Amino acid sequence: MKFKRKIQLDRIGSSTAPARVGNIVEVSPEIDCREGAVIAARALSESQTYGNIELPNGRLAKVVQGNLLVGVLGARNALHGYMGYAPTELEVGESIHLLNMGGVMGVCDAPNKSLGPPIQLQVLGQVSRGGKLLNIADFAIDPCDTLNPDGPPCVLIVGTCMNSGKTFAAAEIIRIWSHAGVKVAAGKLTGVAAMRDLLAMQDNGAVATCSFLQCGLPSTVTTNDLGAVARACINKLDESRPDVIMLELGDGIIGGYNTEGVLNDPQVQARTGARVLCANDLVGAWGGVQRLEPRGHRPDVISGPVTDNAVGTRYIEGELKIIARNARLDPRGLAAATADAAGIKLELPE
Repeated sequence: MKFKRKIQLDRIGSSTAPARVGNIVEVSPEIDCREGAVIAARALSESQTYGNIELPNGRLAKVVQGNLLVGVLGARNALHGYMGYAPTELEVGESIHLLNMGGVMGVCDAPNKSLGPPIQLQVLGQVSRGGKLLNIADFAIDPCDTLNPDGPPCVLIVGTCMNSGKTFAAAEIIRIWSHAGVKVAAGKLTGVAAMRDLLAMQDNGAVATCSFLQCGLPSTVTTNDLGAVARACINKLDESRPDVIMLELGDGIIGGYNTEGVLNDPQVQARTGARVLCANDLVGAWGGVQRLEPRGHRPDVISGPVTDNAVGTRYIEGELKIIARNARLDPRGLAAATADAAGIKLELPE
């Protein structure tokens, strides 16, 4: 390995969490350019609209021009965010971009007009430890081929797109179930690496959490076998001996994060006790049902902005014949309907 140097970091992206990166790191000019590589970089710009990075503890910190930070190489395909890819070759001094707040880095080839240009980064090298170049894949939980068919039921939280209310609905269900004495574990199976959603579930009572990040993936954009990822996460969550496992699929059921790899897995289907679809509008609710039902995942409950008033709830319950419950207006009703679909006995405290 060529000459290495040590630098003191200003910001550590949460996507590096599996590697447990400290504030002072050893940086090598040699780069093993694969997704998950832990990269040190200097911020060449700032952003007023998308300028924070999420730290491993979940706190957000503003990225200031000149900051030294670390993240991981990866891809992002966000409908309401940036689209970018992990380069296959990378040299010290080259420029890449901060693709998400978790610190996933890559080449942005489709900016978002609402967010403006992403923060530009100058590559300093790859973080090394004990002479070994770091990649979060080296710290991944073991893959698995099978699920215990007798494990606790899983509840799938899916959406028509990002920002459709999935995490809020999941967190509210977990909060109410936990207050009722139900032991809930939670996972996120698709999307791009960040701690925010899992922390929201943990803050509301989840006894254990796991995501594709623990499987060594900065995102699920380029992952072909997401069934294996889902099985690994579920098996890990089974270790906490929960009564039920809440599983969010990031992004939408049509999108750039390969959610169908989870939905089509027969072992995941067999363990699924209930499905909650979050939608923004009536067309999304109708289309979501049309998309999910042939795949064996007809929603048991529909939530999200489409249920903000009676226009949506009457259509969903009258035309689609599916229970409609709003996570903000009627969280107890949402929790009760989901528990009933999953076969969970729920006694809600007054």
